[in-house]
Amino acid sequence: MRIAVDAMGGDYAPKEVVEGIQIAHDRYPEIEFDLYGQIDKVKPFLKNADHITLVQADEVIAMEDEPVRAIRRKKQSSIVLAAQAVHDGKDDAFFSAGNTGALLAAGLLIIGRIKGIDRPGLTTTLPVLNNPKQDQFLMMDVGANADTKPFNLYQYAIMGKYYAQTVMGVKNPRIGLLNNGTEADKGDMAHKAAHEFLAGVRDINFVGNVESRELLNGAADVVVTDGFTGNAVLKNTEGTALSMLKLIKNGIMNGGLTSKLGAAMLKSTFKGIQSQMDYSKHGGAVLLGVKAPVIKTHGSAKAETIANTIGQIKAMLENHSVENVVTYFSDHSEEMAEAKAEMQK
Repeated sequence: MRIAVDAMGGDYAPKEVVEGIQIAHDRYPEIEFDLYGQIDKVKPFLKNADHITLVQADEVIAMEDEPVRAIRRKKQSSIVLAAQAVHDGKDDAFFSAGNTGALLAAGLLIIGRIKGIDRPGLTTTLPVLNNPKQDQFLMMDVGANADTKPFNLYQYAIMGKYYAQTVMGVKNPRIGLLNNGTEADKGDMAHKAAHEFLAGVRDINFVGNVESRELLNGAADVVVTDGFTGNAVLKNTEGTALSMLKLIKNGIMNGGLTSKLGAAMLKSTFKGIQSQMDYSKHGGAVLLGVKAPVIKTHGSAKAETIANTIGQIKAMLENHSVENVVTYFSDHSEEMAEAKAEMQK
């Protein structure tokens, strides 16, 4: 099990990336790591080089670089070299905290799409609150494709199902379609068409439309949507959580001695709430639909989050999540073609 790591990607790279890999190495000694980056900048943070190989990458793709252009021009960048190593079979998975667009472009242009999948999608795991039967759910797409057709949503449902089964351990995941109401006739023409088709698919446990206000309550195990909506919902959820924490903190600080004493007594409770809302402990966002695991964590990720993401990659590799998707789409190629033709009428 060998993972290619973009050591130069992220707001705190290479320090936090290297430290995160060191934590992951201690947790999972069976994993080999190839760290791609500028060795003179990476090596000072490497305390234990056991099972870790440094690979020189002369160039770095910055957050502000135009993704596709950067992939094509910066052939010696850490992102391109890491993706190429996965394409060539040297590494089994690709991880980065860097430029999201560049990672998506590298996944599509270098590693390549699984045959039969029109558009790979970016998926992330979010927490479910106050539900003892469920602690997380999957949402896809959250930014890979702004424009999505009903057929793409159908393929997202299939890919999301296999990820939920193999990585999250959900036996028969409930698939929901993000919409502006729960009724079957809600939404625009694309959502109505997607709902009608998904409702008739035997291979998935479709539970119908899901409203955004019910996402954190566990309305479904997998929620499918277009990349524009998914990204907006994700950022709104992040922003609301941060704003609420700031609001509580300001209320305590401005509330006088009584508020401060009360907060001190509830410190453990606040920590529990913060931990429950922290989706980063579940790992990073996964580009599903490409030939190997491609995982992106937040640019501001620190070492612990990076180590958690390595655990997520390990689960994907151990449970053959990509291979399961490849097998499904290969075995159902005729069915996929018929579905695509029907949904394009």
